[in-house]
Amino acid sequence: MIVSYNWLKEYVDFDLTPEALAEKMTDIGLEANVVSQFPDFYSTVLVGHVLDVQQHPDADKLKVCQVDLGAEEPVTIVCGAPNVAAEQNVPVATIGTIFPNGITIKKAKLRGIKSNGMICSEDELELSEDHTGIMVLDEAAKPGTSFSDYLSGGDVAIEIDLTPNRPDALGHIGVARDIAASLGFRLTVPAIELSEVGDLTKDSIEIR
Repeated sequence: MIVSYNWLKEYVDFDLTPEALAEKMTDIGLEANVVSQFPDFYSTVLVGHVLDVQQHPDADKLKVCQVDLGAEEPVTIVCGAPNVAAEQNVPVATIGTIFPNGITIKKAKLRGIKSNGMICSEDELELSEDHTGIMVLDEAAKPGTSFSDYLSGGDVAIEIDLTPNRPDALGHIGVARDIAASLGFRLTVPAIELSEVGDLTKDSIEIR
């Protein structure tokens, strides 16, 4: 079973890293491991914000983009995608990214213009087979953020190997209850509000 680290923190106010939490869970009988949700090459893919797009002077199908990656200075990236435009948030494979097919992103010159990275499509990120253009992210994406953090919201997945005698741990609240008890912390569960809508009669019951 997979549980959310951030979700557990909503129920128990602990100060443990995901790895330390998984170790603690294992100690109390919930064998747990932090699991990777994304390919390894995502570690060098960042959220970028396209500041400016200009036509390449020597190539009709190429654009010269200035991209903010959260550093002091933007980087220049030459892009051939037809849908690239200024003010977009995009995933950028930075220098050193090694894709599963062995392609490595290096500093390069494309028709005389230096390029420092690659703006990626969904296909290149193994998210779909769409390679018709670059992937455009939502407006709230922050330049310089790890692409994996953008996708996960900064959350971490923890896998629990449950035994048949632990049905109480088949949900986040059950797992959080064990964590709270072992740490001596308070368990905070979400409040459930019910409102009366009148007397229940056979005429008010909808049968599906």
